Amino acid sequence: MELEINIVDAFTDVAFKGNSAAVIMTEQWLPDDLMQSIAMENNLSETAFVKQITQQKYEIRWFSPITEIDFCGHATLASSFVIFAKNKNLTQISFYAKAVGHLTITKMADGYIQMIFPSNPPQIIHDIPSVLLNGLSIKPLAVLKNKQAFFAVFEKESDVYAVVTDNELLKKLAPFDVVVTAQSTDYDFVSRYFWPANGGDEDPVTGSIHTGLAPYWADRLNKPKLIAYQASKRGGVINCQVCNDNVYLLGKAVPYLSGTIQV
Repeated sequence: MELEINIVDAFTDVAFKGNSAAVIMTEQWLPDDLMQSIAMENNLSETAFVKQITQQKYEIRWFSPITEIDFCGHATLASSFVIFAKNKNLTQISFYAKAVGHLTITKMADGYIQMIFPSNPPQIIHDIPSVLLNGLSIKPLAVLKNKQAFFAVFEKESDVYAVVTDNELLKKLAPFDVVVTAQSTDYDFVSRYFWPANGGDEDPVTGSIHTGLAPYWADRLNKPKLIAYQASKRGGVINCQVCNDNVYLLGKAVPYLSGTIQV
């Protein structure tokens, strides 16, 4: 069987930055074990499998090299980029994913792609797991949690850049991941994301976690529109807007590779 594959750098407007995702369009779902094997072979943060329902409606599933993921923002952006590139007249599409429902995606006139995701704000916790504190080289000011991850909030932006993690300890927090964050001078806030239990050591740019980060910082800073920077080695900028129960994420993407895989 031959399958077309596209690899796209998401949340960036230059190559080799942002977060890479593979996108595979398919008429019918492949067996789960085959999709997982392809994702493991690709060895990217995510491989998105997209099944077309109509010209504007699609179903989507996301696989890390380790497991299927409930929700992935950057691979959704990459998939949208591929679909819009193939259908020049389209300006809006929707994806359906079991864990998050219907997602509306719009191609903006300025080259950005806007994605509307459900808000997933974190809540403060007081019973902080010792493996979380021991797994971070810098003690956070506060710890929050949503259904995806623990949020370690630091006093200074420099703490986010400097923190060192013990990912063998953080792995014990499974199925939860860990995001570290602080207010920023150049941006509204910065973050880094660690997911040793679900994908790898550090994710370059994580769209999904901004459905928690954006409402948290919107409340803290009293502003609904924010510019975020994920401070990984590759780095990526995410424009965020919080509106009622939704978070709007805007980003650009750059094509890297188009080809065929044999399975």
